[in-house]
Amino acid sequence: METDLELAQRAALTGAGEALRHFAVIADLPQETKKDGSVVTLADRAVENAIRDVLTAARPDDAILGEEHGETVSGNGRRWIIDPIDGTALFVRGDNRWLVLIALEVDGVVTVGVQIVPAQGLGWWAERGRGAYRGRVTDGALVDAERIRVAGPPPEIGAARLGVVPIDWGREVAAPLVEVAAEEPWPVHPPLLVAQGDLDVAVQTGGEIWDFAASSVIIPEAGGVFRGLAGQDRPDRGPFVFASDPALLEESLRILRKEKAQTADSRGIPRRSGAGGA
Repeated sequence: METDLELAQRAALTGAGEALRHFAVIADLPQETKKDGSVVTLADRAVENAIRDVLTAARPDDAILGEEHGETVSGNGRRWIIDPIDGTALFVRGDNRWLVLIALEVDGVVTVGVQIVPAQGLGWWAERGRGAYRGRVTDGALVDAERIRVAGPPPEIGAARLGVVPIDWGREVAAPLVEVAAEEPWPVHPPLLVAQGDLDVAVQTGGEIWDFAASSVIIPEAGGVFRGLAGQDRPDRGPFVFASDPALLEESLRILRKEKAQTADSRGIPRRSGAGGA
């Protein structure tokens, strides 16, 4: 019987193959705008369906939560979390940095995470307590597995290598940190670059649980840390900060929260206690 990690990898690779089929004809793919203003395509739904079929056949008693088709319920405490195409805005522009994301949550704790970048033939994965890895996608399989680790902490926040995502909206959230850290362009999802030591801190300025679930196990298993701007220590609605070091995480959050509090004060809005304050 497949392990949960093996199943997650197979489901993600199946979704990746389906996504690439649509990506090859992206110019002809109809697009819609959802109520939240984000773009959705036939590919998003088709990829989620392909992943659900794999998971349902292998684990029929498990719940599934997907961005496009909602949640099925289960009483066994196990829930698969799917983002069929993370970065649809990139996908529809022909940009190769979009991902397929799958995570498994057991009794409220994410235990497995897989992220595939299909158009680059790359994958990252982790299982709680067993480390984080990256590899290449070849003939529908993950090969050349290599264990990854975060980099050592920078001497100061000004030397920290920073990645911000998304690239086209919500950047005001990260603006205070961009002013003091060294923002860099990113070839793949910034939290993954933190996990493999190529960035020190990443800010993901928005998203839902399916955007963060896989990262929430990959980054810690690589030695990193994460937390939401509102104090969340589990995947939830964003923004979230990922860092190579606890002290760097705290400093990044302090900078972001301080600016938020000052902006609120300048508009005559009273500060909220807790995470929204300085």
